[in-house]
Amino acid sequence: MSATTSIDSPGLDRLLVREITHRVNNEFASAIHVVSLIAARSSNQDVKAAMAGVMEKLYNYAGVHHALQAPANNDPINASMYLRELCGAISRSKLEIKGIELILIEQPFRMPAERCWMMGMIVAELITNAVRHAFDERGGTIRVECLSSGGYVECRVSDNGSAMTEFRPGNGLRIIDALADRYDATFELRLGGLGTEAVLTLPVEPISSD
Repeated sequence: MSATTSIDSPGLDRLLVREITHRVNNEFASAIHVVSLIAARSSNQDVKAAMAGVMEKLYNYAGVHHALQAPANNDPINASMYLRELCGAISRSKLEIKGIELILIEQPFRMPAERCWMMGMIVAELITNAVRHAFDERGGTIRVECLSSGGYVECRVSDNGSAMTEFRPGNGLRIIDALADRYDATFELRLGGLGTEAVLTLPVEPISSD
């Protein structure tokens, strides 16, 4: 009789996330390879230029996916650097083409990798919501500000677009609420005449910088 190794629920969740991440990475690599082959085999310069644009877009989307990968451990990391990488990838992949400027106001701080990842997931979802609902073809500005003080991190994501007049929570906001609840964080969405502001307050043990 062969022995089996049991995996607890959190461990199984992390295993499944890593498996999905691995598959998505492979799909991105495969798509980039196919586009590269089309460009290499074509003698038409317009086709080559178009495929180069497609590859750049795929690389940018892959960059967002890479930034949102679940961490391998829960060691403290440079959270401000993580947010800079994530916001840069999001801006290149979906904001610049729409004329939306992303401003990151950061303060150097460190926090456990898992909580930092959760914060990044929420920030990415809030930016996506703003892009989808707050702006028209004229574009606008999204501002991300994350500051650490007294054992808490307060992260604000605001936009200067048109605030939603009829608000109906979707899957994204339900996921945000679930993540915030799991990590003992509070989440508040404020709708106003000058745009929308979301505030995430996350408890974290103070970690000294290097």
